[in-house]
Amino acid sequence: MKNTVFASFENEYNDHCVDIFERPDGSFGYEEFRRDVEDCGAWQSLARYSQQVFGSKPLALAAANKSVPWLTGNEIWQRYLPHHDPTSEVP
Repeated sequence: MKNTVFASFENEYNDHCVDIFERPDGSFGYEEFRRDVEDCGAWQSLARYSQQVFGSKPLALAAANKSVPWLTGNEIWQRYLPHHDPTSEVP
């Protein structure tokens, strides 16, 4: 089985994105991708974060927000969080 992406965020230049996903085992993770003209616009994984494992969507979202510089400050991802702040739970 494949991972199920439940949220994808692109930067303002549409050349980087972060996917937040659920694995078949019920754990969560995220990965950053980029696309270049040289690659015909296909998204390429940067293979930086996908091996990290989180127990919930909010924890994966908070970790992505903390780790991916261009995502920090972008408020669109917050609609996926419950009403508490899970960033305090991220090491």
